[in-house]
Amino acid sequence: QVQLVESGGGLVQDGDSLRLSCAASGRTSSNYRMGWFRQAPGKEREFVAAFSWIGERTNYADSVKGRFTISRDNAKNTGYLQMNSLKPEDTAVYYCAARYSGSYYLRSAYDYWGQGTQVTVSS
Repeated sequence: QVQLVESGGGLVQDGDSLRLSCAASGRTSSNYRMGWFRQAPGKEREFVAAFSWIGERTNYADSVKGRFTISRDNAKNTGYLQMNSLKPEDTAVYYCAARYSGSYYLRSAYDYWGQGTQVTVSS
């Protein structure tokens, strides 16, 4: 199993930046790929960013492309989501997740999830 713990959320203003972290433990030597999702109140959980199976290729939702960057530090077993130029519509609980197969954008492809961290962007 892989345990995931997110941190770094908070309350920021329109245009600010935040960096979320996702610390992995357990079967971290396994070949998994990390992704980030978010869920706003009253909405379904949606894909934000993820690593594909092809090298270090990254993928982003159109709504965050050019503003968010996914990265990882394998030595620290930690993934990151750098969020710049935040907007009020980015307000949500952000989750990191790990998958061993399947498409990066599908929630059902992910086997393990963190507990989530709240990001609130005020206007």
